[in-house]
Amino acid sequence: MKAIAFTRPLPIEAQDSLVELDLPRPELGPRDLLVNVRAVSVNAVDTKVRGARHQGSASENTGKPRVLGWDAAGVVASKGAAVSGFEVGDEVYYAGELDRPGSNAEYQAVDERLVGSKPKSIGFAEASALPLTSITAWELLFDRLGVREGESGASLLVSGAAGGVGSILVQLVRRLTRLTVIATASRPETVEWVTQMGARYVIDHTKPLAEQVNELHVPPVKYIASLTATARNFAQLVEVLAPEGKLGVIDDPATLDVVPLKRKAASLHWEFMFARSIWQTADMGEQGRLLARVADLVDQGELRSTQTQTFSPINVGNLKKAHALAESGKAIGKVTLSGF
Repeated sequence: MKAIAFTRPLPIEAQDSLVELDLPRPELGPRDLLVNVRAVSVNAVDTKVRGARHQGSASENTGKPRVLGWDAAGVVASKGAAVSGFEVGDEVYYAGELDRPGSNAEYQAVDERLVGSKPKSIGFAEASALPLTSITAWELLFDRLGVREGESGASLLVSGAAGGVGSILVQLVRRLTRLTVIATASRPETVEWVTQMGARYVIDHTKPLAEQVNELHVPPVKYIASLTATARNFAQLVEVLAPEGKLGVIDDPATLDVVPLKRKAASLHWEFMFARSIWQTADMGEQGRLLARVADLVDQGELRSTQTQTFSPINVGNLKKAHALAESGKAIGKVTLSGF
């Protein structure tokens, strides 16, 4: 099968930063699906693993190829003996596992517990933009921060709301809760985007946050989702957070001094969507059920895909362009690729 991999950490503009290979189809475990991949999207984790900067990635320059890709939509081509939830021919979408070969290949093996039926109302490319960011946003909001569906009487601040996770998180908060959604963005195009996603208010993260929040006269900021630049913004986020509030984080600061949270009896919550699959937790199947719920919300018109750009076909040149966009820090929503 055709696959695209990296063999050693290189800048994306280097000629061999990504290479095309011919690999055997994956062998299936009892609970695995073999999926014929029709579309993928690129996330920050792709660029981090390619640069050997992410936990779980190879830190040595071994030269052994590794297939990246942690978002896919496709069709079930075969299944393991213990699979019970899917049949050959089913259209599915998923983010997969960090420590297995990724989706930048014609076929991928993935544990059925991590897979959801693809939304019926959208195509493969639009669907491939959703899994990793939807899982991250959902787990952060409901599992880590402990927000309840329908909850009201408080505000939630989303710092870095225009990216992939923020684009889904804002929609989830607006559609499934009655919390006041405050998003941060600094460019006209990102302000417009997060407003379209459902943010009630948008403030500029290049200016002091507390002053801007105070001017809104909104309910207390009981929850904060910090999606990027947490270390740089931490002091301001703690200042904005209400006493006994909750601060959720998904990025990778080198260090983080959390002591200032003590004075407010506030708590820090880390979201890492691969934790369930890495540790094979008892509730690993929650990710498949979560994706099924997201698909229903998409088909009901409550959520929309966050795809903003798409390239075709899936090849080295287009993947390099997508990686470069992800590394630029200027991407809005998600970049997808379709068709080998």
